[in-house]
Amino acid sequence: MKRYRCTVCDWVYDPAIGDPDAGINPGIPFEDLPSDWVCPVCGVGKEDFELIEE
Repeated sequence: MKRYRCTVCDWVYDPAIGDPDAGINPGIPFEDLPSDWVCPVCGVGKEDFELIEE
């Protein structure tokens, strides 16, 4: 699955891990995160994330 990096603080959303503190279980693609989900480190929205090209 694709990983995305926060352009503000460089935190990486990895779907293999999810975001357990926000109730996002592993296996959820970034595209399927709720529209109101925010970066757990700096609080910016999904629009401030970029795809990590690997």
